[in-house]
Amino acid sequence: MKTKPAEKSKADVLFDQYAESHQNHSNEMIHWVCVPLIVFSLLGLVWAIPFPHLTFLGKYNGYMNWASFLIAFSVYYYYKLSPVMSYLMLLLIFLMSMGIVQLEKWQLAGGPALWLVCAVIFVAAWIGQFIGHKIEGKKPSFLEDVKFLLIGPIWLLHFICRKVGLKY
Repeated sequence: MKTKPAEKSKADVLFDQYAESHQNHSNEMIHWVCVPLIVFSLLGLVWAIPFPHLTFLGKYNGYMNWASFLIAFSVYYYYKLSPVMSYLMLLLIFLMSMGIVQLEKWQLAGGPALWLVCAVIFVAAWIGQFIGHKIEGKKPSFLEDVKFLLIGPIWLLHFICRKVGLKY
């Protein structure tokens, strides 16, 4: 009797599809730098959008912003693919949020605006991504399907999970 090969998880299927346009070592290395920077800068750009004062939030006004919705949506999406990946991303988002709060404090102390710092990081990181794909000779995956914008960060995480033996 033949044993049926184990079916791949939806996350692994997406990782395989994403990997098709990420075979060149230089492109992969560029992604290790640029993808986290894009996530950080996008989070910061959305964070910087003014959020209305909502009376029902009471003393929690100021702790909620537009990035809260982006975080909730993305973590939910990741949870549907892999609870472990969602927890890891939530931890990374927490760390990135700490960095964004530091940029806000810098802005209040007379430094550049949060949105400006994040916009510069975003543009530079996207330029890096496109250079990587030029080296690769393949279009970025998200040009075919926008969901790959969310897959990039956990695609990197899945390598770390494999390295440390964490099942996702």
